[in-house]
Amino acid sequence: MASVITSVQPGSIAEKIGLVPGDRIEKIAGETVIDQIDYQALTAREQFTIDVTKADGRVTKVQVMKEDWEPLGLTLDQNIVSKPRPCHNHCIFCFIDQMPPGMRDTLYVKDDDWRLSLMMGNFVTLTNVSDQEFDRILRRRVSPLYISVQCTDPEMRCRMMRNPNAGQIMDRLRALKEHGIRFHCQVVCCPGWNDGAILDKTLRDLETLFPAVGSVALVPVGLTKHREGLDKITPYNKETAAALVRDMRARQQDYRKRLGTRFVFPSDEFYCLSGEPLPQDEEYEGYPQIENGVGMLRLFETDISYATEDFPCDTPSDKKRLIACGTSVAAFLRDMIAKYAPAGTQVDVKAIRNTFFGESVTVTGLLTGGDLAEQLKDETGYDEIMICRNTIRNEGDMFLDNMLVEELRAALPAPLRIVENTGEAFWRAICGMEA
Repeated sequence: MASVITSVQPGSIAEKIGLVPGDRIEKIAGETVIDQIDYQALTAREQFTIDVTKADGRVTKVQVMKEDWEPLGLTLDQNIVSKPRPCHNHCIFCFIDQMPPGMRDTLYVKDDDWRLSLMMGNFVTLTNVSDQEFDRILRRRVSPLYISVQCTDPEMRCRMMRNPNAGQIMDRLRALKEHGIRFHCQVVCCPGWNDGAILDKTLRDLETLFPAVGSVALVPVGLTKHREGLDKITPYNKETAAALVRDMRARQQDYRKRLGTRFVFPSDEFYCLSGEPLPQDEEYEGYPQIENGVGMLRLFETDISYATEDFPCDTPSDKKRLIACGTSVAAFLRDMIAKYAPAGTQVDVKAIRNTFFGESVTVTGLLTGGDLAEQLKDETGYDEIMICRNTIRNEGDMFLDNMLVEELRAALPAPLRIVENTGEAFWRAICGMEA
């Protein structure tokens, strides 16, 4: 489908070669432009042609010569912005299948779009990518991608994703490597499914793709209380989580000797659940999967330590504050207060039980306004109650259960302070500084 030019940047290459609003881009470098990925890749070259249909219907071909880094200077209409591609899987651990009815429609959307993996770091399974589309990925040499592997055993991957096309993952990962495409992998660990010998095989197989595989994250399965009719999955507990962390610690030492990297990284949830100490900053090797919850707590503390130097606070505030958070991170935040807060600081931490999704859901980002309101309503004697911004949707107005932030404010016995999810913001908040 052709894309219509909506604007041309003054002084740009596009203006110099005579492109104007209303012109239609038919092809670039002889290829049809499917989406913004194609546009960016094809216009990044130093020389190429553009097939254009002018506003008066004339068809012409213009030659472009530029530096490869130099933008063309066009804005195209919304035809170039495709809707996210839907997921074709029915994974046994899918969180969306475990949500209660009656929530806002956007929370039930299942996307699995490799373009969002490239642009935003979303994890994708590649099961909804046709051979033709996969060839486009290879030709565009898009890097890095973030891929949900779960396991490399074909039969088990098909069972876990309930998709007969899921078993070809290693063929596709090998092709990515052969074409110089880098990627990071994720395994959602489900005891009784992809652990044990299956996990051993997965890690061995992925190691054969190093260095195309930059890292492998292990994330514990998230289980809500809304699993009627779904497959049985046993959740991790303190003992099984600790066993996995210790096993991966030994593997990391071996990988580091042989590969020069620790390669596999358990997520923060495993450390919170097990009580095992967090790795040090350098052990996360630049935090390649920070958005996947791998190293967030360590980086959080590192940010606090920098903030204490940049924003010194030796005198404690005279106000008493309460931090409300998920149950998994409560002990960590208490440790941070004991370690960094000025002597005499009055800050308490209250772990909020998640009754909306079930108490096995322990992360702060999945707390609801209703649970916060109910469990904080009797917490009198505080001058301020603090919550993390990641409990609220991006627009800043609503929790997962559709409760408005202003409704929570009205229900609390003390003023509400919403704190960004950074070590610096935490430090400023417990010291009573302005945000």
